[in-house]
Amino acid sequence: MKIKQTAVAGTLESSDVMVTVEPGSGLELSISSSVINQYGRAIRASVLDVLERLEVQDARVTIVDRGALDCTLRARVECAVFRSGEISDKNIPWGGAVQ
Repeated sequence: MKIKQTAVAGTLESSDVMVTVEPGSGLELSISSSVINQYGRAIRASVLDVLERLEVQDARVTIVDRGALDCTLRARVECAVFRSGEISDKNIPWGGAVQ
């Protein structure tokens, strides 16, 4: 999927995550988390898995985690990518592309 514009999903509330996706060259991932020492590898793996399933190759992705569950993280990444790709709500494959 081609990233066309900057998009954000999520909040900075406790137990949530804010995901920002921007156009870029190559895949650039930045992670800030209150639990980076315990779950940093798992967060990175989940984000990269979602991006791979959505076929995102050129993007700058910023993750600001406040202790979100993995399912929340994946949903926020998926939503931000769909928003940045200017996908209309009529053809969003919710749950179909990411499982």
